[in-house]
Amino acid sequence: MNIVTVRSVNDSNKTYQFNDNGEPMRGGIKDVYFSPDKSYVVALFRDKLDDNQKERLKRITNYYRPQIQNKEAADYFLEEVFRWPADVVEHRGLTGIIVPTYKGKFFFKQGHETGDLIKGKEKNGKWFAAAKFRNEQFPLRVAKAELGNWLSYFQICVNLVRGVKKMHAMGLAHSDLSYNNVLIDPIEKSACMIDLDGLVVPGLFPAEVIGTAEFIAPEVLATKHLDKGDPNRILPSRLTDLHALPVLIYMFLLHRHPLKGGKVHNLDTEMDDLLSMGKGALFIEHPTDHSNRPKVNRFSKWDLPWSDTTKLPYTITGPYLTEMFNRAFIEGLHHPQERPPAESWEQALLKTVDLMQQCTNPSCSEGWYVFDNSMEPKCPFCGTKHKGTLPILDFYYEFSPGVWKPDNSRLMVYNNQYLFNWHVDRNVVRNERLDPKDRVPVGYFTFYEGQWVLVNQKLEHMKDLTENKNVPINEMVVLTQGKKLLLSTEESGRLVLITITNEEKTNN
Repeated sequence: MNIVTVRSVNDSNKTYQFNDNGEPMRGGIKDVYFSPDKSYVVALFRDKLDDNQKERLKRITNYYRPQIQNKEAADYFLEEVFRWPADVVEHRGLTGIIVPTYKGKFFFKQGHETGDLIKGKEKNGKWFAAAKFRNEQFPLRVAKAELGNWLSYFQICVNLVRGVKKMHAMGLAHSDLSYNNVLIDPIEKSACMIDLDGLVVPGLFPAEVIGTAEFIAPEVLATKHLDKGDPNRILPSRLTDLHALPVLIYMFLLHRHPLKGGKVHNLDTEMDDLLSMGKGALFIEHPTDHSNRPKVNRFSKWDLPWSDTTKLPYTITGPYLTEMFNRAFIEGLHHPQERPPAESWEQALLKTVDLMQQCTNPSCSEGWYVFDNSMEPKCPFCGTKHKGTLPILDFYYEFSPGVWKPDNSRLMVYNNQYLFNWHVDRNVVRNERLDPKDRVPVGYFTFYEGQWVLVNQKLEHMKDLTENKNVPINEMVVLTQGKKLLLSTEESGRLVLITITNEEKTNN
C-alpha cells in the first residue's frame, strides 16, 4: 500500500493523504481513493480540467462551503444533507477534490433476500425509487428490513428539498439532480446529496451536463439540438432543478415516473423518448387528458401495483402534495416560471406528515397512509379500514380581534402523537433553523379509558373554550366532537377545532 501526500490548492499549508493500491474506485469521471483513516476521500479527475473548471471547484470549496459553515444549521447541512467538497488538490498534473466519506448508514447492511449482491453497496436513490426493487417476486430486490415504511420517504424528501432550497438561496443550481446523486437510508429517514462538484453558478459557471435522462426538464430536452451559444438553447438552472425535484419526490413516494406513460409519440424509440420527456411531455395522471395513462398490461409485472394509477393514484399523497404535483407537472411542466419553489415543497411535505395515520394491519407493506378526509378511512395499500374513532385537529389563526380563520393545516391524532410549538404558534416555523427548545413536544395524545385525550405538558395558557376553563400543565382534556381549544394567548397563537370521524361506524 502506497500512501500519497497531496497539497491543497486553496491553502498551500494544508496537505492530505490517500492510500494508493493501484485499484481506485472508479466513478464516471473520477478515480476515488480513501484517506488512511477513511474520514475523507481524494477524488482525482481522470482528465485534465481547464481553468474555468478549476475555478468552479475553488469557488465551491473556498467560497460556498464557508457560506454554509458560517450560517445557521451548518451541522445539519454539512453532516446530514450534503457531502460537500471540502478542498481542491493537485496530483501529477491532475486536479482532485477532498470529500468527507459517506456515513455507514448509507451502505446496505444486508444483501437482497436471495443473496449478497448488494451488501456493502451504496444506498443509491435508484434502489428505492424503482418499484421492481421492492417487488417480492423480483430476483434482485432490497431486503424488507432496509426499505423502511412510507412515512420514512416523506422525511427523506424533506431533507432533499431543504438541500435544494439551501443551494438556491446561495445562488447555485444543482443541474443534475437525480436518484443517482442522492444516497438515502429509510431506516434512519436520512438523505444525502452527493457529487456536488458540478454546481451551476449563473453567469459564471454554466452546466457541463444537461442532466440524467429521467430528470431532465422538458425545455432542456426540447432545445438540446441547438448550439450551446444559441440564445434559444435552454441549459440547466434553478428552474430545471424545480422540475427534477418533484420528479424525485414523486418517484420516492409512488415508485413510478410522472411522465413515462402509455402514449406513443413516435415509432422510433429514441425519438419517442425525446418527445415524451421533452416537447410532448404529459403528466401520466393529468386529470383531463388521459392519453398518457400507464397501460398496466404493457408494464412489467415487477412494477405492480405502483404502475396502476387507478389503484394507487397520486392523490393518495394527500391534498397538499396533490396540489404541488399539479403545479409542477401540469401548470409548470412546460412553463418553468410556474414551478413551485423548494420551500413550498418543504411546507407541503411537513403538513402532509401531520395527516399521516398508522395502518393497523401489521403485515401492511407501507405501514402508514395519508388520511383522505373520508368518513370511513382505510389504507390504500392493503385496504385495511381504520378501527375506532379518529380525532382531527383543524388549526385557526386570529385574523382580527375575535375573528378566527382556517390556517389550511390540520393534525391527525393517533396514540402517542405529539403536539409541538409549530402547531401552537404561527411564528414558529418548522425548518432546519428550528430552535432546539421547539423540537421538544408540548403535549401528547393518547387513548385513555375509552376516550381520546390531549395531555398538556408545557402550554401555560391552554384553554378549553367550549367548557370555558383552563387546562393546566400536566392536566388532560378530553377530545369531543366540536370542541374548541385555545393553545396560546399570544397574538400568533392558534385555536383548534376538534372533529371526530369514524364515529357512527364505530358505534354501530
